[in-house]
Amino acid sequence: MKRIGVLTSGGDAPGMNAAVRAVARSAMSAGLEVVAIRKGYSGLLNNNMFLMEPKSVSDILHRGGTFLQTARCLEFKEEAGVLKGVENAKKMGIEGLVVIGGDGSFRGARDLSLHGIPTIGVPATIDNDISCTEYCIGYDTALDTAKDAIDRIRDTCRSHERCSIIEVMGHGAGYIAATIAVACGAEAAIVPEREYDLNEIIENIKKGKKNGKEFNLIVVSEGICDVIAMAKKIEDETGIETRATILGHIQRGGSPTVRDRVTATRMGIHAVELLKKGIGNRVVAVKRDEIVDYDILEGLNMKKDFDDEFVRVAKMLSM
Repeated sequence: MKRIGVLTSGGDAPGMNAAVRAVARSAMSAGLEVVAIRKGYSGLLNNNMFLMEPKSVSDILHRGGTFLQTARCLEFKEEAGVLKGVENAKKMGIEGLVVIGGDGSFRGARDLSLHGIPTIGVPATIDNDISCTEYCIGYDTALDTAKDAIDRIRDTCRSHERCSIIEVMGHGAGYIAATIAVACGAEAAIVPEREYDLNEIIENIKKGKKNGKEFNLIVVSEGICDVIAMAKKIEDETGIETRATILGHIQRGGSPTVRDRVTATRMGIHAVELLKKGIGNRVVAVKRDEIVDYDILEGLNMKKDFDDEFVRVAKMLSM
């Protein structure tokens, strides 16, 4: 193998740039050429590519987002789109590919592998919801960003003796909400994996008020409920001024933490090592802090069990 490609796909995550840098420089140090593909699979279909040099990835390690940019590409979900991507890759001399993204991106990687372009998936999503890996690039930075924001909300919440509801990202995955609820001392974590009882939460707020509690924090995963309506109901039932804050996409941006930079680097190097051996159709993963890899289809079919520990801890400590 003499030339490989690299792209970022799906939602951006802090640490993607670190992964691209690791892929590029580890490949070049092994004598491989590296083609950067802009805007995900869309760039592969539209020949939006360039041959990288070592300086192409200078000064990106600490930057959030992805300098290659990303896009969701519906055309690549069709057989014709995949075949066009394979044709363009071959014209560019690409013999192997590293795809940095989430579950949807890995399905495209599998399709490329099945059509003769060995492809490796590297998991990057702030939701940390890819089943085959214990950790995804971007998760730690997203937690840190949410923590900083909620600490600031907590200050004004206490000053005004309010209840604050904070909606965090994680549509269909409660890892951010559960973890940050413990880190920020929230009274409850509402996550998609578990049912919740709003009336029970309201009763706990009332009890806390009788015991002299001055403010309350509730963390909610996006997509579960209308947090504005929830805030109104809590205020009506408790008489406590209640506000809802949706953190939104600030959780995706920002300079990646040390953990995300190092994990992304380790994963990127591992992906190149696989391609150097001619191995494709694999997804890189973290297992007990070791970098491993699985067959993509096997990885996609794995089940990631949600641990109730953080939800229980938040509830236990909410006095």
